[in-house]
Amino acid sequence: MNERRSPALRAVSDAVLAVSSLYKADDSRVSVDEVLQGLVERARELAGARYAALGTPDGAGGFTRFLVAGMSDELISSLGPLPRTHGMLGAMLETEESFRTDDIQTDPRFQGWWPPGHPDMRSFLGVPIVSPSGGVTGAFYLTDKVDAERFDAADQELIEILAAHAGIAIVNARLYERSRELSTFEERNRLALELHDVVSQKLFSVVLTAEAAATLLARDPEAAAAKVARTGELARETLDELRSLVLELRPPDLDRDGLDGAVRKHVEVLRRVHGIEIDADLASAASAGVADRDREVLRIAQEALQNAIRHAAPERVTVRLAGEGGDGGGRLVLEVTDDGVGFEPADPELRSTRLGLTSMEERAGRIGGRLEIRSAPAAGTTVRLEVEGT
Repeated sequence: MNERRSPALRAVSDAVLAVSSLYKADDSRVSVDEVLQGLVERARELAGARYAALGTPDGAGGFTRFLVAGMSDELISSLGPLPRTHGMLGAMLETEESFRTDDIQTDPRFQGWWPPGHPDMRSFLGVPIVSPSGGVTGAFYLTDKVDAERFDAADQELIEILAAHAGIAIVNARLYERSRELSTFEERNRLALELHDVVSQKLFSVVLTAEAAATLLARDPEAAAAKVARTGELARETLDELRSLVLELRPPDLDRDGLDGAVRKHVEVLRRVHGIEIDADLASAASAGVADRDREVLRIAQEALQNAIRHAAPERVTVRLAGEGGDGGGRLVLEVTDDGVGFEPADPELRSTRLGLTSMEERAGRIGGRLEIRSAPAAGTTVRLEVEGT
């Protein structure tokens, strides 16, 4: 169990950091779903399950989200609409206690939604997702333990750790969605502080738990204490990173800083948080013509940088912002280049998991720009945006 605990805590710390870093852009629903999908896949791996799902209820008998892992896109499509919150799915939303069984089909709560073609499932582990302030906000559902007849207590403990952080992710998503509906900067800043408090308190609890565990583990105490101590260090590092990232919740002041200044500030935060080399060649007073267009260019720059850091594993990233002509009447060029692993931009399966590519294209289209993504496996990536000034 000790060998499995440290990777699990590293994974959930990375997931919490990833969720917080997403709130710099306006496409929160897509980004949050992407991170929660990662949690579902991590749960499936850690518990050794053939299938996994994460559901969040809508309060009206259905799910706002029901993300799955272990099923093909074709199978998911064949199952039709999202399930309802009945049977065992609903039971996990009515208690804060986890549940394990060797055969879910023998449980009296196993009933309701089971469309034709749905895989046969037996062993089951259900773990409610509880928000930091209390109350069930969703649940993990894992079925069919691979190479064993049942899930054990160690599987349950790992998924409960993930569930605690999934609760943070869901709360953060709701806070951010609320912030998008507010019209004043003061309210946005208040929500930033609220989000900071929720995440910081939870991560501080992780630190204390890890330190306490180091004194309690009896089997090979020296090795166990070293692993748990490392987990505490990772949690502290994440706490420091989140304190920096929360600054990004506050909207950029394009009127004060200009497009080049806003991009420069964003690059400085990414350098500090991720410790990555980012070269910035930003022309002073470069602009797409008006504030709304500049804001879309900024969001594209943020998305391209985040994709590079999250997916490319680069040693160096370069951002170039150049303007031709004066007073916004010329052409604006934005380029974000990395020397990372690269990918095939036309791959439809990859695009289905990297929805930020579509988001950038849609933003470019809204401002009459042309977006080009050049990449190939092991050849790095360049995102280039051209916008004619107005």
